[in-house]
Amino acid sequence: MIFTTTSDEKSAQKIADELLEKNLAACVSFASIFSSYKWQGRICRENEIEIRIKTKVKNYKKVEECIKSLHAYEVPQIIAVKIACGSDEYLKWIDKSLKAYK
Repeated sequence: MIFTTTSDEKSAQKIADELLEKNLAACVSFASIFSSYKWQGRICRENEIEIRIKTKVKNYKKVEECIKSLHAYEVPQIIAVKIACGSDEYLKWIDKSLKAYK
C-alpha cells in the first residue's frame, strides 16, 4: 500500500484516475485529514486528502513517478507500507485486478 497526500479532492482524484487507468492500482481510497508539519523552518497546519493506493510492490516505482508527475507539492509524501496480512479474498482481488488489463 502506498500513501500520499494532496491539498484537495480534485488533485487526489486526478492521481487516482491516472493510476487506475494505467492499471497501477487496484483501488485508491481517500480520507480527509489534518496535518501539522515543518516546512522550510515553519510549522504548518493544513487540511489535506490522504490517498491510500492498493497495489503490488513491483508497481512502486511507476506509481511514484505518476504521483510526482501530477502532484502540486514540491516534495510530496510518497510512502510504501508492505501489507503483512490481509484476507485471502481481498489480496487475491488485488492480484486479479492488476492482471486484468495487462
